[in-house]
Amino acid sequence: MSNARRKIERLRAALAHREADRVPVGEFFWTGFLKRCKAKHGEKFDPYRHFDLDYLVVGPNMDPKIQPFEVVEQSGEDIVVKTGFGATIRRRSDLPMPHYEAFSVKRPEDMAAFEFDDPADPRRFFTGGDDQINCVGDDLLRNLSCWNERLDAYAKDFAVFGSVCEVYEFLWRIVGSENALYWMATDTELFQAFVDRCGKFLLDFTAAQIAAAQGRLAGMYIWGDVAYVKGMLFGAPRWREMFKPHVKNLIELCHRHDLMTIYHGCGDARAIYEDFAEIGLDGYNPLEAKAGLDVVEIKKQMGKKLAFVGNIDVRELESGDPARIRREVRYKLQAARGGGWIFQSDHSISSGVTPESYALAIATLRELGNYPLQV
Repeated sequence: MSNARRKIERLRAALAHREADRVPVGEFFWTGFLKRCKAKHGEKFDPYRHFDLDYLVVGPNMDPKIQPFEVVEQSGEDIVVKTGFGATIRRRSDLPMPHYEAFSVKRPEDMAAFEFDDPADPRRFFTGGDDQINCVGDDLLRNLSCWNERLDAYAKDFAVFGSVCEVYEFLWRIVGSENALYWMATDTELFQAFVDRCGKFLLDFTAAQIAAAQGRLAGMYIWGDVAYVKGMLFGAPRWREMFKPHVKNLIELCHRHDLMTIYHGCGDARAIYEDFAEIGLDGYNPLEAKAGLDVVEIKKQMGKKLAFVGNIDVRELESGDPARIRREVRYKLQAARGGGWIFQSDHSISSGVTPESYALAIATLRELGNYPLQV
């Protein structure tokens, strides 16, 4: 069995609440952590290969308009760019995340006039360049290599997931989070019409991505931050009415192509976990510990309705304390009994985590995470 096939089967078993040979593992990494690792292991360091992880996510160009970043202002490493979402974003070297300064859609009626490039445009998959989702994060990337090449580099050795935003995650990048939350209540009909337009774009984009992959994808990540540490950003009934049908469409499309689906939603979204189970989602990520989430307890409550990905408290990894790190791994491994859990941090491996601390967490997983579990 090939490396990729073995890892795909391991993930499928976990998401279907079955025990395979061992608990699977995936991760997202901040640039600062990767720089530390490269200083230790060399510039060619690759965390997925070095730690023998099971899966990774490779995203195409999802920008509504396919275009290079427009540099609005630059001073040294501080830069302001305008993206294909129409968002003006400031990236400062002394801050961990970007700051959104302006959006091209400024009034509710402007939503109807916003135009999208073809969701199936081949440039999204076969041409490199700038795009907001992949290039604007804790660092600013430019001229990213094309999705097809990045996908091909990993497809033989890993379970590779594609990438698509849920409608709210996509829409706020066009109109801004404040406008999105406000117009949702004050201009509901205009907002719903834009939600539906975005939903169609994203569904068509996902279909085109699956076709472009030509069988190399094992799953699809759906990005959708609709909660924060104290609960939903807006009421669960509103999410069910406006956004749930579009998530359902994405899941059904992916399942028709035999792709696993994992939804990434930060914060405490427990109010809609049952909804995700109802519409057939395979796994939910990342279960932020800082939002009071405990996968061991949540898994007891949800049973086999929904699998979970994550919840290793990155604050424990940042502590650098070997005893705390091993205790965290041992405790969370209880969620893997009977399958239903994939080992991963509760968001991503931050710049405050040392290579040694993450290596210890993985070593502990390899020691204790083989089935049948002995924890």
